[in-house]
Amino acid sequence: MIFVRAKDTGLGERVQQERAAAMAKHAVLVLGATGRIGRLLQLCPPEGLDLRLQARRMPQLPGDWHIFDPLAEPAALARAAEGAAAILCLAGPVPGRGAGDMADHIHLGEAAVRAGAAAGARVLLASSAAVYGAGSGLLAEDAALQPANPYGAAKAEMEARAAALGAELAVPVCSLRIGNIAGFDAALGGWRRGFTLDRFADGATPRRSYIGVRCLAQVLGALLRAPDLPPVLNVAQPEAVEMGALLQAAGKPFATRPAPPAAIPEVALDAARLQALLPVPLPAADAGAMAAEWAALEPDMADD
Repeated sequence: MIFVRAKDTGLGERVQQERAAAMAKHAVLVLGATGRIGRLLQLCPPEGLDLRLQARRMPQLPGDWHIFDPLAEPAALARAAEGAAAILCLAGPVPGRGAGDMADHIHLGEAAVRAGAAAGARVLLASSAAVYGAGSGLLAEDAALQPANPYGAAKAEMEARAAALGAELAVPVCSLRIGNIAGFDAALGGWRRGFTLDRFADGATPRRSYIGVRCLAQVLGALLRAPDLPPVLNVAQPEAVEMGALLQAAGKPFATRPAPPAAIPEVALDAARLQALLPVPLPAADAGAMAAEWAALEPDMADD
């Protein structure tokens, strides 16, 4: 666990108990809750949050489920958001997983903001490090966006349109530019026998900013409880990790091939803004620790 504090006594303990009771009423509507991050939040529920889970069809999973299409049924979306303190939008097509229309990311982001306006809730949107594309160096939130594929372009447009609509409707909006999630990524999550990674001229495999699965669940919980968030926020543990090192730590054999000219050797996110918002700073990304987190959770992450 990354957010652990010594137990207070006396007055401090009473204040903590009162705060915990207040947090128990902190409702969050999670759109797209049958996806991988939504499933993660069910398996590792953040403390102090009452999660309302949205899906388009009833899953065979426990939880407070609200079944509707956020784009086709705006009234149902508004009802589900009533009384919520925040809306977390995880919904949208994922490349390589039966991807639909990437423009749905934009429409879903705007739908979440409209629902937030009706409910008086703030909105957190799951964006992606893909908005940076081939950007080099340590990428802070004010870096130029250079998406290199339709998914990244859709996420960048989602951020811009949701921010504009949020300003118009007085809804606080934060776009979470999530780095690679160890286990949901193309390397550890996409591994199969005969798996191959690009190898660059220096002998390295692609380096990416990563976050472990349990670490991500705790970070999302902290951000959903935070009273104020910036318009955009990188979500990753400090320091980039080689994909090859992650596979080695997980005991997954792989081959390498010369990287093509278009391959991106490194995408490293600046996590300083995130660190300043958390009660306890995140540890640096460690391939072994992240592989262990995924190994413990993987058996329970089967798709519904």
